[in-house]
Amino acid sequence: MEFDEKFLREVGLAVMPEDERRAFIEYAQEELEVRIGEEIAKGMSEEKMREFEEADDEAALEWLKENKPDYKEIVKATVEELKGEISRNKDKILG
Repeated sequence: MEFDEKFLREVGLAVMPEDERRAFIEYAQEELEVRIGEEIAKGMSEEKMREFEEADDEAALEWLKENKPDYKEIVKATVEELKGEISRNKDKILG
């Protein structure tokens, strides 16, 4: 998922100052990638994780289809979880 202006509106941060938007979007994207990685890694052996880490983008997608067939659900759930956390904390974020 790509975070953008639509994402900011969905989580209640459309009023965020322009100079803070890009940094926040980058933070959210990085946080999402970390969380998805952690979820995918659950229950995986070190060998399997090494295979995944060494794969290029196309090979990684094939690896996921074979080794973690529920990865799309993991991504969707993780996105929704992060969006919910941001929405609940929007007042703190806007400071």
